[in-house]
Amino acid sequence: MRRYFEFAGRTYVLAVTFVATCAFLFLVFPSLPINGEILDLKPSYSFEEAMAAMEEYGEDGRTVYAWASMTLDTLFPLCYVTLFAGLIYRFRLTERTWLLAYLPVISGIVDLLENAQITAMLFSYPHIGGTQVALASAATSTKTFLGHVYQVLGAGLLLIAGIRAAYSKIRSDESA
Repeated sequence: MRRYFEFAGRTYVLAVTFVATCAFLFLVFPSLPINGEILDLKPSYSFEEAMAAMEEYGEDGRTVYAWASMTLDTLFPLCYVTLFAGLIYRFRLTERTWLLAYLPVISGIVDLLENAQITAMLFSYPHIGGTQVALASAATSTKTFLGHVYQVLGAGLLLIAGIRAAYSKIRSDESA
């Protein structure tokens, strides 16, 4: 995995995965004709909320959501995991903290498990069990929590690196 993190931390890989992640978030997912708020974006949801959402999507919306969940929402975790694992690995504060780059990887795995549960619910509607919704919601909650952690960590490390670079530049300009 360390080779993957080294690859993910390269400047061009960070740039490409940043653009791809933003494209998914701001262009691709919002343009999907699902006819309602997708469950992936909620911090959690109850059985009643899941059933109401499935009804709101309608048959066409459920089909589009299931297709997107199996394809686009499988590629999306690859993008954001690579982006944040690369940021965390490249800008780690000490050599031993490289293991923190596993946080987005774990989140990505949970996201894929969530996608599988949601896809199964979309195909099973209206025959969805409470346990299935509870498992999907738990995966969504876990993904959301881990997402907040690695996003703050990645942004914080990037900020610290920027401050260090600016400070280093100021010091070198003063000594010249």
